Amino acid sequence: MDTALTRSQFVRWRIAIFAIFLASGLSVATWASRVPDIKAGLGVDNAQMGLLLLGMGISSILGISTSPAVMARTGARLGMLITMLCFGAGVALIGIGTDVLGSLPVVVVGMVLFGLGNGSVDVMMNVEATAIEQQMGKTILPVFHAFFSFGTVIGAGAGALLVQLGADVAGHTLLIAAVIAVAAVACWANVPNREAALDPEPHEKPHWRERMHVALEAWREPRTYALGVVMLGMSFAEGGANDWLALGVSEDHGAGPVAGAAALATFSVAMTVVRLFGGPLVDRFGRVIVLRILSVTAAAGILLFILAPSTPLVFVGAALWGIGASLGFPLGMSAAADDPAKAAARVSAAATIGYIAFLGGPPVLGFISEHIGLLNTLYILVVLAALSGLFSAAARPLRADEMAPATK
Repeated sequence: MDTALTRSQFVRWRIAIFAIFLASGLSVATWASRVPDIKAGLGVDNAQMGLLLLGMGISSILGISTSPAVMARTGARLGMLITMLCFGAGVALIGIGTDVLGSLPVVVVGMVLFGLGNGSVDVMMNVEATAIEQQMGKTILPVFHAFFSFGTVIGAGAGALLVQLGADVAGHTLLIAAVIAVAAVACWANVPNREAALDPEPHEKPHWRERMHVALEAWREPRTYALGVVMLGMSFAEGGANDWLALGVSEDHGAGPVAGAAALATFSVAMTVVRLFGGPLVDRFGRVIVLRILSVTAAAGILLFILAPSTPLVFVGAALWGIGASLGFPLGMSAAADDPAKAAARVSAAATIGYIAFLGGPPVLGFISEHIGLLNTLYILVVLAALSGLFSAAARPLRADEMAPATK
């Protein structure tokens, strides 16, 4: 961050990044809340919907992987504006393709733009959030991730209300796209032109090809992969819960769909609460100790969820599962951004590993569960949560001699 920023400018910057996290969550929940209507409107089957989801997942990974190149060309401020408008346009095209044109190809284009923009902005907003965290001198990145969760809650609630009111998909998505566009411009106006975490002074700014070289170097560093294991384990735990926890309660534990939905809500609330209030614990005890404790908590929660002989204990397991999985991803992002000169590249590389697990893990679990049962499949998450804890030493803060030399 430019050291000349006033307190007011810094506060506006922080609020803008909170808003971007919230907008990203809002867009995700908007799409998810209208999946049944999109499927019916297009007249497609489950297999075709699966291909749509696969296309969105692939474009998300592409967006994450190419975000350092976008930042090298545009800087984070303009890059976030472009990518927010990209996923906002994607949301709009999904609705237009469903209701106005009845065109599957248009919906495919919309989902590609949606995934590409969201994946790219995800890295940028995390780099910005870690820059703010470093300026504040205390752990705040989990709070930013809690705002993403707030966005999903708002989006899901608005989606349920609009479905109840009989609103069509196009009207709903165009409304949300307009909100995202307005938020994108407002945030662009309040993000500083230049931040120390991303750009040196203008006359010292390296050529974008040099910055691309830095991006590729991140993939040659062992620490990137160790942090990737930390984030992979917790991303698998989070993604697996989002897709399979409710079904496990409803069918495998025989508690019914209402209990399944309530257990998923218990997981989500537990995760969000820890993200909101866990920062001071990280500052007091350090990332490594907190990650180790949470990995044990996640593993214990999933085990209890699998083996619980009664529904109340299933809910306790879901809560512990949510608590344990809460901070792995944001703290991995914080650790990847320890060196401001390489923050974008390292965050992108670590996030790519984590998001591959988050997006690709649940389908893999589903395939395996067809052969050994869902609850038995969840033992995989126990092992991955334990691995996350074993590799957590990679999240220790870098020493000054381990960082890139400051530009003079």
